[in-house]
Amino acid sequence: MASLVLSGDTSGSITVAAPAVAGSNTQTLVAATGTLAPLISGTAVTLTNQTAPDFTSIPSWVKRITIVLNGVSANATGAWLLQIGDAGGYETSGYAGSGDSWASAPNTTLWSGSGFRLNQTTTTAATVTNGIATLVLLGSNTWVFQFVGGNTNAGALNLSAGAKTLSDTLTQIRLYVDGTIQFDAGTINILYE
Repeated sequence: MASLVLSGDTSGSITVAAPAVAGSNTQTLVAATGTLAPLISGTAVTLTNQTAPDFTSIPSWVKRITIVLNGVSANATGAWLLQIGDAGGYETSGYAGSGDSWASAPNTTLWSGSGFRLNQTTTTAATVTNGIATLVLLGSNTWVFQFVGGNTNAGALNLSAGAKTLSDTLTQIRLYVDGTIQFDAGTINILYE
């Protein structure tokens, strides 16, 4: 396999490698100025006995974050929240949005408060949820949120969306109920770009 190595001005390098297959390959860069950054995966967190699993040290260049939930449940009834924070800590107020939960009928809810809602009603201890939340930077530290998830044990679909402006650059995310309720099953991870 042939490769081209580009050295940085002060340190580091980038290697461009051609695949070891017959034929030619073309990759065209768009005519725009910007930063090319890879999709980076965090380290998956097992939620058993966790009260506020979090992801910290998110780089300042991040523009979109995907949060993935698999088989998540908690040991008591409560509203599941996704909270974001900056160098000053987690923001615990000023989140606004709305959502809907479908089981046998729609259940639309407007919400505001201490986090982005992942469920529109308080989730019972028996609820098991799978879903994907996305945070996108609009600009000026304003993050727009959406969530699509399903409760596998109850056949309910949860949808929600909202926005929150931080006082500084986002550095951390956590899944949260009230600080005492523990998650008792499932896994959470993030991807960022």
